[in-house]
Amino acid sequence: MIPMFGHRLVRAVVVAGITASLSGCYYMQAARGQFEVMNKREPIDDVINAHETPAALSIRLELVKEARQFSIDELALPDNDSYRSYADIERDYVVWNVFAAPEFSLEPKRWCFPVAGCVNYRGYFSEDAARRKADQLKDNHDVAVGGIAAYSTLGRFSDPVLNTMMHWEDTDLMATMFHELAHQVLYVKGDSGFNESFATAVEEFGLERWLSSRDQQGELTRYRERRELGERLMEHVELARLDLEAIYSSSIGTDEMRLRKKNRIGELNVVLHDELERSGHEPPAWLGEGLNNARLASMNLYHGRLPEFRTVFMECEADFECFYAEAKKLCC
Repeated sequence: MIPMFGHRLVRAVVVAGITASLSGCYYMQAARGQFEVMNKREPIDDVINAHETPAALSIRLELVKEARQFSIDELALPDNDSYRSYADIERDYVVWNVFAAPEFSLEPKRWCFPVAGCVNYRGYFSEDAARRKADQLKDNHDVAVGGIAAYSTLGRFSDPVLNTMMHWEDTDLMATMFHELAHQVLYVKGDSGFNESFATAVEEFGLERWLSSRDQQGELTRYRERRELGERLMEHVELARLDLEAIYSSSIGTDEMRLRKKNRIGELNVVLHDELERSGHEPPAWLGEGLNNARLASMNLYHGRLPEFRTVFMECEADFECFYAEAKKLCC
């Protein structure tokens, strides 16, 4: 299993265009995709009680129910219909995200939408459509395409648990639910870095409390080890980002800049593979596809402000209501 670091590219906020004018092809595919997901929802209790439901799925959905109530009682997350239904969309990913950044910049390309504001990715319910968009951007951008197994509509719809989430371990499944519900508590239009760092913090604090409440010390230890590995990987990424920013801001020629970029990203790729191998983890598929500015920019979204949120949570003495109130002061 990949450490939590490896799951950061499988989450998104996908509300863009769904409530907007449906005149464009992009908005049409977003609306069709969202309606497909909504139409396939079934109440979790109905799925659990259905004779044709595999026993393994019923057990996991029972766990989802328990964690969902825990999210309300212990994490002060919204008490609504999100994650109280299940949808089997009969594919491995629900959407595919396109990330882009200029050849000599780590500043991600932004797309702006009526509901979500400006975000650093563009989501498609079709992999072919996502890759066509990526191909259009390749002339003057580094691009990356990632399959997305879960997303949030920020409470605009009652988000279901998806079959795409069932491939994960229990800890990742619970973490994702806490993460996506956190977007309903606090979401700042136009600040993907703030939003994802905040949700990642809620995920981390929530999962710690969830595992502790169940006296799952072994799972808690394993989760912390994976989180520490993810942080070590991100330290390598941050060092590479600093080096690349220095290269991009220098006055060297284009050819030399391109060569230095290639060499530094190649070094990072080797270091990440070695770190994962030493820890007994297989490199994620996206790492095998190669690193570039777009991929590095997307990684920073989920960790950039995490240390700040950890400090706030500690100052709140691990009280979630206090944490949410103080987090809002940081953004608004």
